[in-house]
Amino acid sequence: MRRREFLGLIGAAAWPPAVSAQQGRMQRVAVLTYFNANDSAGQFFLAAFKRRLIELGWTDGQNVTMTYKFTDGSPENVQIAAGELVGTAPDVICAASNVSVGPLLQATKTIPIIFTQVSDPVGSGFVTSLARPGGNLTGFQGYEPAIGGKWLELLRQIAPAVRRVAVIHNPNISANVAFLHAAENAAISLEVTVTAAEVGGAADIERILTGFAQEPNGGVIVTPSPVTNAKDKRELIVALADRLSLPAIYPSRLSATSGELISYVYDTVTQWQGAATYVDRILRGAKPSELPVQAPTKYEMIVNLKTAKALGLTIPESFLLRADKVIE
Repeated sequence: MRRREFLGLIGAAAWPPAVSAQQGRMQRVAVLTYFNANDSAGQFFLAAFKRRLIELGWTDGQNVTMTYKFTDGSPENVQIAAGELVGTAPDVICAASNVSVGPLLQATKTIPIIFTQVSDPVGSGFVTSLARPGGNLTGFQGYEPAIGGKWLELLRQIAPAVRRVAVIHNPNISANVAFLHAAENAAISLEVTVTAAEVGGAADIERILTGFAQEPNGGVIVTPSPVTNAKDKRELIVALADRLSLPAIYPSRLSATSGELISYVYDTVTQWQGAATYVDRILRGAKPSELPVQAPTKYEMIVNLKTAKALGLTIPESFLLRADKVIE
């Protein structure tokens, strides 16, 4: 199904004005995030989610009560937050990222869960299939496993001298492991050696990248996880890659001042807006098993020419023409 057709099906025009499913009772929506309350990027996504709910007729304090749990993505904090949210018996839970979904599924098999930014939900064991998710959850898939090979291909194109690539990943997230394997498979034809760089925190990142940079012609693939998505860890990776002259590709959107070399990403805002639309469907009586998991329909490539120059890279005009955005 094409995205335009899909949006037509789930758009507000297909539904009457929002009312409480049970007259006289406020609907309850809970949100479990991988970011903390001070994360500007996370708050930007959450704002898009709230706006879409309002457009669909759901206003916090009027006909719906919103409850948020902010975490730093650590398994312990997410586990606690998931249990607390389930304990409030919401009508539906929106869960962001792989690290949030697992604990929620352990805590409830009945409360509807709508996920967003979840990579490889089938391989992660969250849903049976994209078309027929089964169980009590569905949502919006992030990166597919094969994206690991695409990231490697783009990194080699923008930095042809790279012959060794460290894949920064969390081994406890099955989707991260899938990205690593995809990169390893693609490395054969690209004549690149891939190194598995397992990270759990800032200390791991600095130790691994500093050691990896001791030999020449290195590059880095950063996979999405609570560790690499956190603002302070993102900034640390960028600073190290710059200082150690390591071309790197990132799974997050670049800003003019961020300093990353290149990113290849899906539209995260659209994911959160879609999640709000699915929450609306659930509040109106739909079941998660009736709503297919939606995959990204468009990826965006962003290149930072200032960073490329600092790394001594000359990017072909043909490559820049393929970019959706070039930061001068």
